Amino acid sequence: MACPENMFFLIVLFMSGVLACFGQRHLITTMPDRLDVLTGSCVQIPCSFDIPEQHKDKLNSTILTSGVWIKENPYFGGRPDSVIFNSSETVNRYEGKITGNMSQKNCTTVFFNVTTNYTNRYFFRIESQPFLATDTEKSVKIVVWDLPSSPILTVSGEVKEGIPVSLNCSAVTSCPEHPPELTWTLPTQFTHENQLQENPDQTKSVLSTVTFTPSYLHHEKNITCTAVYPVGTSNKTAEHNMMLNVSFSPKNTSASISPADPVLVGSCVNLTCSSTANPPVTNFTWFKISGDKPTQVASGLSYSLNVTVGDGGLYYCEARNSHGCGKSKEVQLAIKGQEEPVNPKVYEIVGKTLGFIFLFSLIVFFAWRRRTSRLPSGFDMTDRSQGQNSPVGTVCSNQATVGRGNQ
Repeated sequence: MACPENMFFLIVLFMSGVLACFGQRHLITTMPDRLDVLTGSCVQIPCSFDIPEQHKDKLNSTILTSGVWIKENPYFGGRPDSVIFNSSETVNRYEGKITGNMSQKNCTTVFFNVTTNYTNRYFFRIESQPFLATDTEKSVKIVVWDLPSSPILTVSGEVKEGIPVSLNCSAVTSCPEHPPELTWTLPTQFTHENQLQENPDQTKSVLSTVTFTPSYLHHEKNITCTAVYPVGTSNKTAEHNMMLNVSFSPKNTSASISPADPVLVGSCVNLTCSSTANPPVTNFTWFKISGDKPTQVASGLSYSLNVTVGDGGLYYCEARNSHGCGKSKEVQLAIKGQEEPVNPKVYEIVGKTLGFIFLFSLIVFFAWRRRTSRLPSGFDMTDRSQGQNSPVGTVCSNQATVGRGNQ
């Protein structure tokens, strides 16, 4: 009978061997942790494998290696139904095929006509006599849905008025043979580009990029990206809505005065400024036109004053945020008993009008002189005498008539 000390040593040695055996991986696979699939569609499982250096001599490269997929539990002894696919078999529980090159350690597999019963965890195994190995530490979870998940919408940077911006919409495709079609709904004209891309976990997704130039009119407008998945003879759709947040300088800036009618000296008058901006207006400034120059008189959304004799005149406001400034039209503060000041622009318009009339009169006068200077002398005298008698007499006659009528 062995001594208790020797027995203890043997037990420790045995347990260490067991733990070492279970701690070694004869097969190392790489695959996604999870795949979301649509019922009736297919699912592609990106898969690759490697064999630890200490076990590579057991694999005979001249023998065809079979790929096996096991459902739920990698230990399928006594549970043959757990094996749902074997590439060396012509008939399998799951309809599929290994599309990867097994000789290059690519075990990528596609299963067709997925049903909700496929929702489970799956392990991969290789069989190449005499080498048989299952990676018990890595699996992929397949989750089957009746409806597709919404695509993902992202914006590249700040959406600012007048600066081109790109919107990205992506939708994962578990069946790259039938990828979804992405379409957009935007409140403006745009250009877009679709492409199939590979994700870090080797799954595939469709990416659509839209480029457009936003306006302040697009602020708080909805945009939609719709993914249309072909499944069998029908389609399944999912969409993602997002409200645009456009940054812009103050727009529609206006000033108002209350009361709007002429007021008495000593009355209280309120001037209010309003504007639309994103981000909101941070500073309102009030100006009064003195002569032909504006003078700042106050700051703030509203301006209140007890009217004095010198307060009458034209006022306007400016609204400012981090993106710029907006200016209102002028409003008139009229005081009863005072002649309303004339807008300097009126003088400018009147001056230009009189100058135009004067210039036109000179052109007509010189044209007339030039014409009369070319006529024969006899005809010129006759024409002049007639011209002097007839029009003047008519004008005087008319003036007289008007005078008698007035009397």
